[in-house]
Amino acid sequence: MLKFAMVKFHIIIPAAGSGSRMGLGQPKQYLKIHKKTFVERVIRVFENISLVNSIHIALHRDDDIWKKLNLSFSAKVNVHYCGGESRVKTVLNTLGVIKDSVGENDWILVHDAARPGIEEKEVQHLMHTLQNDSVGGLLAYPIVDTIKISNKEDRVVDSPLRDNLWQAQTPQMYRYKMLCDALEQFNGVPTDESQAIEHLGMKPKLIKGNLKNFKVTYQEDLSILESLIDK
Repeated sequence: MLKFAMVKFHIIIPAAGSGSRMGLGQPKQYLKIHKKTFVERVIRVFENISLVNSIHIALHRDDDIWKKLNLSFSAKVNVHYCGGESRVKTVLNTLGVIKDSVGENDWILVHDAARPGIEEKEVQHLMHTLQNDSVGGLLAYPIVDTIKISNKEDRVVDSPLRDNLWQAQTPQMYRYKMLCDALEQFNGVPTDESQAIEHLGMKPKLIKGNLKNFKVTYQEDLSILESLIDK
């Protein structure tokens, strides 16, 4: 049995997006795969991990779908209607909502609702590997394809070496106070939590994840994911 320091682990699942790029008329988190919504699948993964102390679902303030799902979860699952104009703002809002119930050194794991391919073993590996890390880190997958950099006319201008290139995934795991400071101090909108941490001068640890844990963005991604994950 793994032994963890006396620190708590809290999950934030931003689920306030509109999913406009998929053009399906509903937010991605409510799309279904094998008859379960993305957000339910994601919640169940974290809910089944005993070392997770709390799970926080961040919905759009005008969300009128969640309650209609009539889902039942354990007491560790909390729902907050605190979504912001961006994913990062949603995370920041949620960090503010839970500030009185977490310690500044507690771990926060942020996971995209649009990544329903996440598995328990990957989350546990991330938690175990980073539990005593001074910075934290994220799941990621090494890039194996050749990468091209284009100009505005979609002409190739460079082909960078891929030896040290990774595709970032989630969860991304950082201490509560460090994450708050990073997101609040970032000038602009970071692409993810790790970019904000990097701007504090920190070097997040990359933990190899699973190819199934990709972010569903386009309609064709649905059929790919269906063939990869279990019912």
